Amino acid sequence: MTSSGTVAQQLPRTEARSLSGHEGAVLAVRFNRDGNYCLSCGKDRTLRLWNPHTGAQVKTYKSHAREVRDVHSSSDNAKLVSCGADRQIFYWDVASGRVIRKFRGHNSEVNSVKFNEYNAVVVSAGYDRTVRAFDCRSQNNDPIQTIDTFQDSVMSVNLTKTEIIAGSVDGTVRAFDIRMGRETVDNLGHPVNCVSLSNDNNCLLANCLDSTVRLLDK
Repeated sequence: MTSSGTVAQQLPRTEARSLSGHEGAVLAVRFNRDGNYCLSCGKDRTLRLWNPHTGAQVKTYKSHAREVRDVHSSSDNAKLVSCGADRQIFYWDVASGRVIRKFRGHNSEVNSVKFNEYNAVVVSAGYDRTVRAFDCRSQNNDPIQTIDTFQDSVMSVNLTKTEIIAGSVDGTVRAFDIRMGRETVDNLGHPVNCVSLSNDNNCLLANCLDSTVRLLDK
């Protein structure tokens, strides 16, 4: 690790490109696995695929009835999963723009969604205080697992090979060991809006509504 001054100098500081096209607030944006494309979603009920290097909008995906809260790309870039205020989780084919599946189970707005590493499972988090897992390979659209130990809305979810990690308005970050069926709870004392894993999965960042970002060592 270099000095803090050197690290700061290496951080991006200049706007490289502005991507325009959404009609309303953009609620989530993320790169695909290799960084060649990026995805966005928002209040206009659309998902958009972009080439960030040219600024070109490659494709628009429409099926959600209300705002789209989150979108995630599979590691092979062939599929997308999205969720929103319409309680829906859509599983998309990237090339055709077709909705392959509609996963059901949440009874309120869905805030966050992720693929697992092998693109076989989708995990979602919602206002109904649950985290739900869905099998992309099965024809069953119902959840294969539901985690309902939260006391308030679940805002963000992340995955490792062995864990589901989620942050909630109840002030907790909860990690669920898939193999052992064990839950670990970190009570941060303030509503958690987002959780993000380091690249090596050894550390976790949680941003809270008390204007802090907390670094947790797993």
